Amino acid sequence: MHREKVAIFADVQNIYYTVKESYQRHFNYHAFWSQATANRELVAAFAYAIDKGDSKQQGFQQILRNIGFEVKLKPYIQRMDGSAKGDWDVGITLDVIEYAPEVNVIILLSGDGDFDLLLNKIRNAYHVATEVYGVPALTAPSLINATERFIAIEDKLLL
Repeated sequence: MHREKVAIFADVQNIYYTVKESYQRHFNYHAFWSQATANRELVAAFAYAIDKGDSKQQGFQQILRNIGFEVKLKPYIQRMDGSAKGDWDVGITLDVIEYAPEVNVIILLSGDGDFDLLLNKIRNAYHVATEVYGVPALTAPSLINATERFIAIEDKLLL
């Protein structure tokens, strides 16, 4: 009996804001890790975050590293008009496509509907299963429809 090989891709900003908006709580990455990796072989785990350089954020990023994530950071960009940019969609997509041939399951933590095309592509091209963890009320229906398994972020995955 061989164990499923999995790769995890966490859209940290999306999870932070959707969990905060729906529950006024924080996502429990430890509980998630235990659930997602149980009886499975972990090939890779990435957490994509924005680096504002503050110590609280750096502490959180260290917690993610201690759990087992490779943390990928992008600088926080404040535009002249006051809006901000900090989007990892292309980076996540490239990494998912790179790892899809090596695993049986791609696990995505995000509610972002932009990833529906990616999930459909890797299922058809690499015959890999997908799991999406997201806040039910704030996860795009197109993303839920594109995955084999949608796991609702609810009480047991909250702090």
